[in-house]
Amino acid sequence: MTSPRRRVLVVEDEPTIADILMDYLRQSGFDADHSGDGRQALEAIRANPPDLVVLDIMLPGLDGMSVCREVRGFSAVPIVMVTARVDEIDRLLGLDLGADDYVCKPFSPREVVARVTAVLRRIGRDQGARSADPCRIEVDEAGQRISIDGQRLDLTPTEYRLLSLLASQPGRIYARAQILDLAYRHNEDVSDRTIDSHIKNIRKKIAAVSTDCDPIHSVYGVGYRFET
Repeated sequence: MTSPRRRVLVVEDEPTIADILMDYLRQSGFDADHSGDGRQALEAIRANPPDLVVLDIMLPGLDGMSVCREVRGFSAVPIVMVTARVDEIDRLLGLDLGADDYVCKPFSPREVVARVTAVLRRIGRDQGARSADPCRIEVDEAGQRISIDGQRLDLTPTEYRLLSLLASQPGRIYARAQILDLAYRHNEDVSDRTIDSHIKNIRKKIAAVSTDCDPIHSVYGVGYRFET
């Protein structure tokens, strides 16, 4: 029995680019729809959720960053951001808003198709493994306790705040500056090395209760993210 074709919504206000992307996606076995306006795209995602969204940042009506932020309020649909802005701040902001990947203009349409395929493959692996996940995390905010697969971790107050922050949004990249602002008290004298040391200690404590669980991932030059 043939599997249904995955549907990709291309949100791009330049018709030529949109047509090229949709042609390449269809040639690669996807169904492809198009929206050239941010607000219209948001309505389309609500009404008929696609399997993935290719989302340009510069859009009329509502910019791509705002679309991504609003979509994450009601859907976990995978999003690949497309941007002509090459500075790191915009790239990281897109991922912090919940995007799954990004590609910069000018790009090869084949690269976009490859990113789309890779994201969908990764999402499929994650969903397939979820039922057997040894990294089931439980956060008891009232008791300031965290358990991994039913085993309580012996965490310091700082380690608790740091791990609960990362685990609150799995897949989100937290830069060290964000971790400093959100997980540490204002009167603490903290350096990047201190954050790295706390992460190392948390990993050791997780490994002590679950040898198959390593949910904290380093993002080179940026910070950390939590993924089971």
